[in-house]
Amino acid sequence: MDQDYECRLLRQINIQNENASPIKAVGAVRALTPTTSPLSSPSKHGDRFIPSRAGANWSVNFHRINEIEKSHNQNRKTKDGTTDSNKADGLAYSALLKNELLGAGIEKVQDPQSEDRRLQPSTPAKRSLFSYSVSAKRALPEEDGNTVSPYSLSPVSSNSQKLLRSPRKPTRKISKIPFKVLDAPELQDDFYLNLVDWSSLNVLSVGLGTCVYLWSACTSQVTRLCDLSVEGDSVTSVGWSERVSLSSIFYPFVRQHLKKKNQPGNLVAVGTHKGYVQIWDAAAGKKLSVLEGHTARVGALAWNADQLSSGSRDRVILQRDIRAPPLQSERRLQGHRQEVCGLKWSTDHQLLASGGNDNKLLVWNHSSVLPVQQYTEHLAAVKAIAWSPHQHGLLASGGGTADRCIRFWNTLTGQPLQCTDTGSQVCNLAWSKHTNELVSTHGYSQNQILVWKYPSLTQVAKLTGHSYRVLYLAMSPDGEAIVTGAGDETLRFWNVFSKMRSTKESVSVLNLFTRIR
Repeated sequence: MDQDYECRLLRQINIQNENASPIKAVGAVRALTPTTSPLSSPSKHGDRFIPSRAGANWSVNFHRINEIEKSHNQNRKTKDGTTDSNKADGLAYSALLKNELLGAGIEKVQDPQSEDRRLQPSTPAKRSLFSYSVSAKRALPEEDGNTVSPYSLSPVSSNSQKLLRSPRKPTRKISKIPFKVLDAPELQDDFYLNLVDWSSLNVLSVGLGTCVYLWSACTSQVTRLCDLSVEGDSVTSVGWSERVSLSSIFYPFVRQHLKKKNQPGNLVAVGTHKGYVQIWDAAAGKKLSVLEGHTARVGALAWNADQLSSGSRDRVILQRDIRAPPLQSERRLQGHRQEVCGLKWSTDHQLLASGGNDNKLLVWNHSSVLPVQQYTEHLAAVKAIAWSPHQHGLLASGGGTADRCIRFWNTLTGQPLQCTDTGSQVCNLAWSKHTNELVSTHGYSQNQILVWKYPSLTQVAKLTGHSYRVLYLAMSPDGEAIVTGAGDETLRFWNVFSKMRSTKESVSVLNLFTRIR
């Protein structure tokens, strides 16, 4: 072999061996590694790269996470007590993380059922997210003496300690099951009637066919008040009177009868299919008087102290005073073009709201026979009417199958406020006596009972159980329970409202006593 060729071949083999040798590769890597420690040089900060997150808007990111969770939870309208408890724990844990990582300064967790479910942290200090430095500012003593000791061994900040020590509001639980169910045979499935009412003496009156029955919530005793089959008539509405003084009653025999029974609020009015309004003493089971004037069935009744208002299919509202003969005290209110199916007096006894099958909501006062306000936004019959006991002049109304909306009105200015589509026929509305909430019953097509929080209009609970339209609604005297009736011939009792009155005063433009004018 040629020596030159042999030398070139051996040189190429040596080069290939050197490139494939792992020892030389390791040596090359070691040659690139600095021989001195990075800590020995004060001008260097090591080979680790820690990004600066001072410019990142973490508060916005946390806000977006809460908004996503909120929209996800709104798809599930009803939540049981376990879910509410877990949500409260999650909010507390989220606030704790914000305090420790962002310096948010949150000291109290908001109610998870409130209309604003986002935690509102204070503006955090502008510093790096991972800054492991102890603040030199000491906690100042507060008015309540709740201070954090400088020798505290707690690993969390003072704000987080206050957050963990803050009192937890008990989770509200609304039972989805009625606590009592009563049979109501011959309870009519008619949207335009009002056949259930609950008195201030805790007695429930129900119109069943031609009879009116009374059920005592204290003793569970059932008595039959009247039977109109003898007269060839049937019951179309019932309504309990408020407590009135005996001296204000005109008829001597009525005053003497009530004085003997010592129960001035024991009157019940019964509207009939023939257009009569009968007044009965529930305790004695005796008919006291019969009021005439209507030419068609009386489907709506509303008491206002000594005055009784009745609405009929003849499109007329009659107002009578029991202290005077009917012809002298009668007022005829004509404004509806079809049957009057809803009547409610305001809590201050100054305004009367009426709803009709002509899709109109009218408001009347004591001095005029013409409506002072007229609302025509509903697209179906207006039967559900309720005045707010918390905000002066606030009126709620609900429309029938073609409308399905609950609307709120400011009767002080005549302006509409809010509107929500419930998805089904609105049959009844009632405000809670203690909290700023209301309950609505529905017909086609979901036959449900909804509890709303106002003014956010978020659903607090959804109750189901009736197989027909929930056409009738009444509230207990203590304002805690409601009773609902439907065409399935059952009466169901629900615990929906709490007796606890909200300590936070409601601030509203409708409240005349919270502003200086």
